[in-house]
Amino acid sequence: MRKQPKITVGIMDRRAEVLGCLNGVFHGDGFGPLSGPFLAKATERGVALTDSSDREIACLPSIRLQSKEGSTFTLSSVTIGNRFHWERKEDQTFRGDLALRLRGEGTMTAINEIPLEDYLASVIASEMSDAAPMEYLKAHAILSRSWLLAALGKKQKKGKLSPVKTEAPAASFVRWYDREDHDLFDVCADDHCQRYQGITRLSSKNAPRAVEETKGLCLTYHGEICDARYSKACGGLTEDFSTAWENRDVLYLRSVSDAPVPHRPIRTEEEAAEWFHSRPEAYCNTTDEDLLQRILAGPDRETGDFFRWKVTYAAGELEEILNEKAGLDLGALQDITPLMRGPSGRISKLKITGSRTSVIVGKELEIRRWFSRSHLLSSAFVVRKKTEARGEAGGFVFHGAGWGHGVGLCQIGAAVMAERGFSAEMILKHYFRDTCIQKIY
Repeated sequence: MRKQPKITVGIMDRRAEVLGCLNGVFHGDGFGPLSGPFLAKATERGVALTDSSDREIACLPSIRLQSKEGSTFTLSSVTIGNRFHWERKEDQTFRGDLALRLRGEGTMTAINEIPLEDYLASVIASEMSDAAPMEYLKAHAILSRSWLLAALGKKQKKGKLSPVKTEAPAASFVRWYDREDHDLFDVCADDHCQRYQGITRLSSKNAPRAVEETKGLCLTYHGEICDARYSKACGGLTEDFSTAWENRDVLYLRSVSDAPVPHRPIRTEEEAAEWFHSRPEAYCNTTDEDLLQRILAGPDRETGDFFRWKVTYAAGELEEILNEKAGLDLGALQDITPLMRGPSGRISKLKITGSRTSVIVGKELEIRRWFSRSHLLSSAFVVRKKTEARGEAGGFVFHGAGWGHGVGLCQIGAAVMAERGFSAEMILKHYFRDTCIQKIY
């Protein structure tokens, strides 16, 4: 690869209309210049683009608005944190070009076309605050660049893949979600891929500087660019790739201790209970509020204790959530039994027993979705059943650890390492064993 590629980022998908503003001069194919507020609607004729006076500018199956140097565009009511507990809508501003493509069934997609390195500066400031330590930001730049190039390479080799993979014997819902499923664009702008919120989060020059100082650098393993994963906080031990995704070993995505001391992998339910009820030494075990304010992006600061957490449900409430998420009438909830855990204690397969039927659910993300109105922080938990006098379940208490799937780099742990003087290379080699940092372009 001789130079950075341009990539396409899906900002808004399956929308009937998109409202925004062109901040500067833009040109379409055969029309323009354009600037100011606009409205795009999905119609049977195509994407109908109108200006602030409701004058139709164009109506085509696909409209591409090319930006002149220094111009940006703003999109209104962009969803962030889709289906997570911090979900909300924001107005966001982006550099680069804007493509509006008709999807069908009365919907359309808004896509940002942008050079990869400009995309990365936004990702780093969106995933964590750009006030985080510089060595952490540099580590994340290398990490995010690696993930993106590996994903694009895989997509080119295999073509479009199904987003949902399943193992589906009777009464079993074992699913995991690939990242190669987008058809009209390379990556989406939310947590499914990497957070990308345009220049909205760029409050300083730190993120662009981190990207510039690591330009073209990627993590590699035996000469191949690493599919480098990351999550917010591992809880003391990172997780194996196969716990969250397909059943194969990825040797650079193995569980490691997120600490200067080794922690043994979780092997039994007794060890899991002991681990989740303790607060072992770990980089992500931090209560330094000043540091957390500097490293966490705005919405993430609203999350309470992420290293160890507790959620309590009345039996009826959890039955209602499970019936809604599973689409099954389980009856009265009787038991929740982990069947398979990874080395961090994250559950990849779990049995739910009701008075009418039983069901098995997995993997990591599906479990988190089933046991919450939005998502549990992680699937690393043990459950205590509160039994009533007649022997029925009165409620369930979840004691858990960590935030996210736990595979690869622990973002909070890595930021703490940088604060303690570790270099970007040392951070990456701690989480991704036996890898190298190589200049790709």
